[in-house]
Amino acid sequence: MSVSMRRSGIVVLVSAGLLVSPFLGSAVTEHAATIAMPVASAKPAKGQTADAPRLQSVVNFRDLAGTGEGYQAQGSHHLNKGVFYRSNALTPNDADLATLDGLHLSSVFDLRSADEIAQKADRVPAGAAYVNIPIFSGNLSTGMPNLTSPDAARKFMQDINKSFVTDAGERGKFADLLTQLAEQQGPAVFHCTAGKDRTGWTAYLLQSIARVSDADIMSDYLLSNDYLAASNAATLAQIKAAKGEQAAAIYAPLLGVDRTYLQAGIDQLTADYGSVDKYLKDGLGLNGHTIEQLRHKLTK
Repeated sequence: MSVSMRRSGIVVLVSAGLLVSPFLGSAVTEHAATIAMPVASAKPAKGQTADAPRLQSVVNFRDLAGTGEGYQAQGSHHLNKGVFYRSNALTPNDADLATLDGLHLSSVFDLRSADEIAQKADRVPAGAAYVNIPIFSGNLSTGMPNLTSPDAARKFMQDINKSFVTDAGERGKFADLLTQLAEQQGPAVFHCTAGKDRTGWTAYLLQSIARVSDADIMSDYLLSNDYLAASNAATLAQIKAAKGEQAAAIYAPLLGVDRTYLQAGIDQLTADYGSVDKYLKDGLGLNGHTIEQLRHKLTK
């Protein structure tokens, strides 16, 4: 997720791709496009969809269903692979764009704000429709707190996840996204900037609809730390070199994920609605047909 704030004329943008902060005073770009990533090469078993490709330039691109047989859901069922992909900003190099073309995506759902898109627009794979649904919490975008410690940064990220439940405007955007995911035909990818916060909450909702276990949902959420490890390490090294270890320590929690971030949103959902089903129906206003459409797409 990217957080773009203005305080005293200073623009602050925290994301997996760009960091402009009061610590640095200038853009620090991560070298995601130049980091060699392993590519999945194992052949799928007969009748099984191949694992999502590991992209060099879109480092947090992966299948919502996981790998192998896919996450277990609804008892003996597993999530269908090749239906929904999750990602960071879809800005592939030429080789990765060709790989994405081969997935025959029908839709790309970009959850970023206009400011984020202006930093780096998507390269949309051939044949895919581009849909922008800007999910960005108003109560957090008006001013960034003066983060003075890693704990303050972690609380900031927890508050973002809580806002996915408490902010009516954001609930409306998630409702729009889930409705369009239910109705669109063919494989789709949804993404934000880092592919971890807005994307992570969307993944949580979809996997919950399919009744994936809490443990598997959390493990999948935390995978962003593995996929973003090299690019985040490069960013933190640049911050440390420019402004010292303390600055890097404060900003580190903003670049990755922690189980307390997602759990904060889950706890808020439970407090306000009691269950995911009630949140979907009462909070997002989804009808039972839309939820069943998603469940049918997600499970074998």
